[in-house]
Amino acid sequence: MAETQHRYAVTVTWTGNTGSGTGGYRGYERAHTLSAPGKPPIAGSSDPAFRGDPACWNPEELLVASLAACHKLWYLGLCAQAGLVVTAYEDTAEGRMTEEAGGAGQFTAVTLRPRVTITAESDPDAALALHRRAHAMCFIARSVTFSVTHEPTIVREGAD
Repeated sequence: MAETQHRYAVTVTWTGNTGSGTGGYRGYERAHTLSAPGKPPIAGSSDPAFRGDPACWNPEELLVASLAACHKLWYLGLCAQAGLVVTAYEDTAEGRMTEEAGGAGQFTAVTLRPRVTITAESDPDAALALHRRAHAMCFIARSVTFSVTHEPTIVREGAD
């Protein structure tokens, strides 16, 4: 099968000019809008630790969310192909970032903690094993240089 190229276009529009632009570090807001054709806009800002609005999504949260969502999408597809029936899925993912003295930084790890509910007839061992395959297939996880680990929980319907 030949490679296929996909393109993703988004627009980030800074909305935080309070009148004097970036004339001073404390004189502007970190607010921005993320948009793409045909989709509702997302209000964004920096992390509150960097003078951002805690009510808005920040880039660090979006990166962790992207990893969790990509894993979930692959996992559900693999379960469907394997005949495992998932009835609920929730991931409480967490990312860790190290900030250096000079202000630069990088993510050092992301941990995904999916809690997956399967039907009583589905095989929990197979459901657990598919997390490794989903990780191997996830476009986002394959693109980052830091560790992405998984701590899945599999629950069978009707089990206490």
